[in-house]
Amino acid sequence: MKLRFAYNTNGAANHRLNDAVAIIADSGYQGVALTLDHHHLDPMEDGWEARAEALARRLDALGLGCVIETGARYLLDPRIKHEPTLLNPAAEGRARRIAFLNRAIDIGAILGAEAMSFWAGVPRPGVDKVAAGTWLRDGVARVLDHSATRQVPAALEPEPGMLIETVDEWAALQRDMPGLTLALDLGHLLVTQEREPPAALHEFATHLGTVAIEGMARGEHVHLPFGEGDMDVPACLEALEEIGFSRLVCVELSRESHRAHSMIPDSIEWLRNCRGLA
Repeated sequence: MKLRFAYNTNGAANHRLNDAVAIIADSGYQGVALTLDHHHLDPMEDGWEARAEALARRLDALGLGCVIETGARYLLDPRIKHEPTLLNPAAEGRARRIAFLNRAIDIGAILGAEAMSFWAGVPRPGVDKVAAGTWLRDGVARVLDHSATRQVPAALEPEPGMLIETVDEWAALQRDMPGLTLALDLGHLLVTQEREPPAALHEFATHLGTVAIEGMARGEHVHLPFGEGDMDVPACLEALEEIGFSRLVCVELSRESHRAHSMIPDSIEWLRNCRGLA
């Protein structure tokens, strides 16, 4: 099976969205992993629906698929990174995160997205872990309800340092929420060192909503260009082919926006050449 690759727009933060999409298409990707942000289709700003419809027409014309990403740092709070999350101690804060994720699903429905990826968040200082778990389950349940209505799969991503940081923690949550899919960032497995990435792909093959890939060093959460760090990218691509993964495989290089004009084409060329896929 021929794999399909997308590039995450959080690695093109210095480009206009239309320009980033053009570079992604011209480089030969099959999709865009769209990180909703203040500069890339702000979901909280009036006119979001019309802008999403315009983007849908553009992606369709370019033959690009889409995954929705929700990891923007300061979209909801300009002073505190990633807040409010589903674990925010204030009910109003949690409601704002749920509203954002549901809006992301709405945008995904317009764009025909394969999945909406999100994460749990980090408990604020003083927050009891049991309470945080209760808030998380309540929030995820509400997001899943909206996901089912709009027919855009909701995929929770285990993120190092967050309440759900391992695939085992994801699995424990998913046992009570069978509609939840897995957003698997292969590099995160090297950070937590819980599984080898190819083994995790085989183990969770039937639950995958979306997959991200990049270079990563063991034990260090820094997204690296391909060829750097310890990620066995060819083995991961082989595993993806073996499990028949047909969704977009998303390249996430959020630290490379300053050279996105070259990193976007260089990354897909590296992926193609590393196993003779060109």
